Amino acid sequence: MATTKEIRFTMLLLDPGEIFFEDYSVQMKFIDGNIENDENQWLDGRLKLCSKSLVFVSKDINQPLIKIAHKDITSTEKLPWDNNLTEVNDALLVHCKQYVEMFKGNILAPYKFIHQPADFQFSFNYAKVEDCLPQILQLLRAATLPTAEQNAMIMAIVHSRQSRFTFDTSWLEDLYEQIIIETQANKVSPLVINPGRVLLTNCRIYFQPYNNMDQYPVLKINLKDIKNVIKRRFLLRQVGLEIKWSRPSDNKTELLFLSTKNQEDRDALYTSMLNQFDLKIETLHQNQMTMQWQNGSLSNYDYLLYINSIADRTFHDLTQYPVMPWVLQDYTSTTLDFDNPNIYRDLSKPIGALELKRLERLKDRYDEMSEPKFLYGSHYSAPGFVLFYLVRKYPQYMLCLQNGRFDHPDRMFNSLSDVWKNVLNNMSDFKELIPEFYDTSNNGDFLVNSYGIDFGYRHDGTKINDVHLPPWAKDPSDFVRKMRKVLESNWVSKNLHHWIDLIFGYKQKGEEAVKADNVFFHLCYEGAIDLDTIKDINDRHGLEVQIMEFGQIPKQIFKVPHPKRFVVADLIKSESLFSAQEHSSSPGIKMPNFKQRYVFQSHKESVSAVATISYDAQSEDVISVGRDGIMKIYSPQTGKLTRRIALSSVPLISCVSYQTPSKSNVIVVGTSDNYLIYYDVEFAKVFETLYAHNDAVSCLLYSKKHNVIASSSWDCTTKIWRPYSDRKMKLAESFVAELDHDAQVTCISMSKDETLLATGTEDGEVYLWNFGSYELRFTVKDHMSRVNSITFEPESNNIISCASNNSLIVMDVQTSTQIYFATLDEEPMSFGWIGSLLLIGDAQGDLHVWYPQTAAFISKFHCHEGAIVSVAITSDNKKVMTGGRDKKVIVWDCE
Repeated sequence: MATTKEIRFTMLLLDPGEIFFEDYSVQMKFIDGNIENDENQWLDGRLKLCSKSLVFVSKDINQPLIKIAHKDITSTEKLPWDNNLTEVNDALLVHCKQYVEMFKGNILAPYKFIHQPADFQFSFNYAKVEDCLPQILQLLRAATLPTAEQNAMIMAIVHSRQSRFTFDTSWLEDLYEQIIIETQANKVSPLVINPGRVLLTNCRIYFQPYNNMDQYPVLKINLKDIKNVIKRRFLLRQVGLEIKWSRPSDNKTELLFLSTKNQEDRDALYTSMLNQFDLKIETLHQNQMTMQWQNGSLSNYDYLLYINSIADRTFHDLTQYPVMPWVLQDYTSTTLDFDNPNIYRDLSKPIGALELKRLERLKDRYDEMSEPKFLYGSHYSAPGFVLFYLVRKYPQYMLCLQNGRFDHPDRMFNSLSDVWKNVLNNMSDFKELIPEFYDTSNNGDFLVNSYGIDFGYRHDGTKINDVHLPPWAKDPSDFVRKMRKVLESNWVSKNLHHWIDLIFGYKQKGEEAVKADNVFFHLCYEGAIDLDTIKDINDRHGLEVQIMEFGQIPKQIFKVPHPKRFVVADLIKSESLFSAQEHSSSPGIKMPNFKQRYVFQSHKESVSAVATISYDAQSEDVISVGRDGIMKIYSPQTGKLTRRIALSSVPLISCVSYQTPSKSNVIVVGTSDNYLIYYDVEFAKVFETLYAHNDAVSCLLYSKKHNVIASSSWDCTTKIWRPYSDRKMKLAESFVAELDHDAQVTCISMSKDETLLATGTEDGEVYLWNFGSYELRFTVKDHMSRVNSITFEPESNNIISCASNNSLIVMDVQTSTQIYFATLDEEPMSFGWIGSLLLIGDAQGDLHVWYPQTAAFISKFHCHEGAIVSVAITSDNKKVMTGGRDKKVIVWDCE
């Protein structure tokens, strides 16, 4: 038998959102009723005064709790003294036409509704009838009104009561704390709202409820323990604030969800909290989390929880509970083959579109509708669906939501295979899952009837108990472990972005939602209607109820296609800065140690570019060109300048090297007067000067795979050339292709497999081209100013670019979606890769080490007394060369 051993009265015994005001020590006697006790017997207990009911809680745990709804009270009065027994104090007589018994015998079970008149006499031990009778009469008047007007009157009563209270400052932990702001607020938990006062000081935030029903008389949270503060929607209004904090005693994470009277109060509290010195909240941004997930540093489960959170989904609000996808469609096999694609659900389609015959019938109905049309008449997440899954773990929630009743046994969550069949075929069932299906920390406890509740029998005589699991699951713990394994599988990782597009992204609404068969009832979309503009309280209440019961679409997070995750099987195993064990979901970074080896005071004016030239696998030199028209070659092994060549009387801007078929080395230099200069290292002479562009040659690269040189220019073009080999070539034989841009080309990069070419321009545009065919794949203007440098990630899945307005952007190669955006303190000027770490040279001469997998800046060190305009790395990753506007080239040893 399920017993209520803890606190017998909780606010879940009230209607959803009902408010508990106060309670009184009383004795109660049934004058008439259906209770098995002597009618002259008085029961000790407490009378709870609530906004829509009176509840009597007997001290005798075998006696039922008695709930009398205000709407069922026909009259109430103070008993004349001569009608009382001499041993009884002031008494209140309540006449009602029906009442409810709850938890008789201390057993957790559906409520018993007594549909007959009864009289209850309450004798107050310490208070007087006059202390509560006016409040009861006021609430009884409200109960005679239509629901919307009743709620409005109750809220007026609540605000009136609240306005008479202020925070009791004797609860302050430190008398010297400085009070910052005090306001009214409600503490929100599933189906329960508890009003109180919030006080913010320079050290703590306090919540003091108006009643004695909260866990703490005053909840005290040290600002130093707060991890995050998030603005939330609550009941369709921007009035919520969720505070995530860590309990010092056991480091357990707690959540406090508050709702204020209006958005202005919420925003004022939020801003005041952020302004406190002691508050040091976590600053993980959306783009940083997306990059961590994409690169495998964040699990699918944790990333989905994060997206739910920023889309206003919270465990504290059943109307906006986190939503998770069905990812498995096999609930009948005895074993699961995780490598078999047939066990997985198609994540590119909403639940309602998985079964084609049902979808056709839904579309036929859709075509016959008048505007606004909807494809699905039921939602994928609503309070009823959440509690459908959680009724065994939180039976009190279901009793609260469904007026003291559980669902019919045949409609309950009885079997995984039955639920899956239903969401595939039923014309009104399209629900997704909840996080508990993948949460291994609770061992699947929501699947077990741990309270031993009598839920009844199904039509075939089967008694409802634990949920029937698929044959492949040994027990609930094994079930959630395998579900989690499925969620984290390579197949799901490759396809999860499709489901994110449907629920949180660009396919959530509009034309794309129509194309994707993803259209729901119009009122469930955020912003579909502004409730504050509806003056008629009955119309407003009707809309609120409709929206709450139907479910809410999450806030749209992504407006463009979500990037795909890079799964382990697709990642290039680089000789990097990671060991085999460190290449995991939380890789341990081997921090590079940079030590200055040589400093060359190389040029009379700013260095323009540095590059490397390879003679063989063991030997590399460094090239630098400067605005003084000089090219220099250095040996990073000996630290000596090996060659100095005056190539031009005009500034040199760019350089690159290649080898001819006969293994002779050639350096190509781009000049400010539009030329490409070809220099033969072996013979120490210029053997060709090519008039290549109509303006300065800003950047160069060489493709060994295609055996071409790409030169970009301020004349808004990038040109492709065959490199000069041992024989003399004509200009017509050298030219291959021209790539046109809309502005000066400032930087260029090539993917590791040499299939893609990226260019950046003066006006902030990034172009992506196919290398070989030289077709434009896309152009994106994510930057608002000149692109200083551009590069591909080592796996070539993303493009990273930086601009003169201090912005750093990562975009997905396949979709051109911006994955990450950051504004740096100083202007980023140049890029260079050392293993899986990106080196970023800035305008102040600092070299930053950035780890794209977690989007984290992990170190920086000062290199030059001026901007670092170019970075080059030897092929063995052991030496880094930097060139600066301070005219220096510096060689660094990297350990």
